[in-house]
Amino acid sequence: MNNMNVALIFAGGVGTRMNSHAKPKQFLQLHGKPIIIYTLELFQSHPDVDAIVISIVKEWKSHMLELVKRYQLSKVVDVVDGGGTGQLSIYNGLKSIELNYPSDTTVLIHDGVRPLINHDIISANIVQVKQTGNAVTTSPTIETFVVVDDAMMVKEVPTRKNSRLAKAPQSFVLRDIIDTHAKALADGITDSIDSCTLMSQYGHSLTLVEGPVENIKITTPTDYFIFRAIVESRENSQIFGG
Repeated sequence: MNNMNVALIFAGGVGTRMNSHAKPKQFLQLHGKPIIIYTLELFQSHPDVDAIVISIVKEWKSHMLELVKRYQLSKVVDVVDGGGTGQLSIYNGLKSIELNYPSDTTVLIHDGVRPLINHDIISANIVQVKQTGNAVTTSPTIETFVVVDDAMMVKEVPTRKNSRLAKAPQSFVLRDIIDTHAKALADGITDSIDSCTLMSQYGHSLTLVEGPVENIKITTPTDYFIFRAIVESRENSQIFGG
């Protein structure tokens, strides 16, 4: 059965860690193009993505609509107001998708400020959801991390072999993810860290898709400089055949 695949790109935040007082981090530009456009163009150009819904910080909604026109993002079917948290921004986007698409639609939930994915990761998410009902994009842990208690005493040092960093896209069947969001809201949960945390909390077993280490979320100036370096090195390799 050829289910629909809809990308939900959320960018509800205002970038307090970026020190960018003038504009939210998703609208910061590299080579004249906003970060969120780099992200959106990956979904726009993917042949299996049928539609895109954007959940954006309310004050910047009209600017987002202008960018959608300027960059000819024809797959964008709705731009909705973000909520007070990432979880609420995602829920607002899911409600829009629910109004217009079947309950078995695959929803790929992705951060607007995570532009360093590729078509292979999007494809792998779509395939995995068809097989198991969900897909969480991860990357290998390249540093050791520790689990501590409230007194900052180390309680556990997980092995890297069995550890992954959860990233995005995080992809689910529409009916499952919107049902879980509704349960969370009924239970007073409004600020879950991400969709896979919420799904796990409500008893869903999750399956992983391996993604690249450079699939970073651009939330600090350092992240921005890493993004710039990667984009420019890709451009240089095209020019010089490196």
